[in-house]
Amino acid sequence: MKTIMSYASLVAGLMGTTAMADAHANDVTLQLQWVTQSQFAGYYAALDQGFYEAEGLNVTILPGGPDIAPPQVLAGGGADVMLNWMPSALAARERGLPVVNIAQPFVSSGLMLTCWKDTGIESVEDFRGRTIGVWFFGNEYPFLSWMSQVGIPTDGSADGVTVLRQGFNVDPLLNREADCISTMTYNEYGQVLDAGVSPDDLVTFKYEDQGVATLEDGMWVLEDNLDDPVFVDKMTRFVRASMQGWKWAEENVEAAAEIIVEYDETGAQSLAAQTRMMAEITKLTQGSNGALDIAAYQRTVDTLLAGGSDPVISAVPEGAYTTIITDAALN
Repeated sequence: MKTIMSYASLVAGLMGTTAMADAHANDVTLQLQWVTQSQFAGYYAALDQGFYEAEGLNVTILPGGPDIAPPQVLAGGGADVMLNWMPSALAARERGLPVVNIAQPFVSSGLMLTCWKDTGIESVEDFRGRTIGVWFFGNEYPFLSWMSQVGIPTDGSADGVTVLRQGFNVDPLLNREADCISTMTYNEYGQVLDAGVSPDDLVTFKYEDQGVATLEDGMWVLEDNLDDPVFVDKMTRFVRASMQGWKWAEENVEAAAEIIVEYDETGAQSLAAQTRMMAEITKLTQGSNGALDIAAYQRTVDTLLAGGSDPVISAVPEGAYTTIITDAALN
């Protein structure tokens, strides 16, 4: 029996298809690399201040956490765009996940090692025989590459370092389980000070100062999606609004911190801590318009390749970034 679709049903079907198309064109899900904090203030500011709305976008921001791997979320279709450190993203790309950098709001690195001064550590060579806390889940790559470049084994030998798989806290340093730990200038270093430790009791080694800094907190999408003009247009508007958010956050440090506290559903973030973090974050995003600095990209690749017998990546990446989004967003 042949069924004849009514006019009303046809219209309803067309409206449903149009609604789905509109959602495809305007809905964006962003996966953060970590929990809601000032590290991501530009995106929350763009959401709160209506910059995304002005671009016709409906943006959902997904906080990260210790059990969330942004590349896996992106690969599984749980997000349109993720934030990720470049070493982690390039390693994932080499393993077969075709991620592409579309924008780079962070122009310098906040990563460093923080050590007890009373251990006698004064230089990188003094790391030998020490225990050093290192974050994993993709965050270990800059450290391993650095040690490989300076010829310090990470096998726990007397001439090398013992790598302690550090949780995302500063406990190993405070408890004297490690001589040094991984910290960010804008986060964990402040946590050490909050625990009552004086800066005079510490010595720090910034990756930037050591010449081994790699790019952090870039925006990454799946390569195949860039073949879709609708997706490219959506990402262009997203990047443009996000960078508006970053500029606003840089110029309104306290207000940006207040937004973070408001959007943090866990209630774990204090305004004082987020204001301090935001002040440090501005040092890493200052001067960025979102466009990837190709020279900084190349330095990152060279650092990751310079890993001796066990480099982070084994070949120069091809197609790992595109400028089509920022070229359009900035014009």
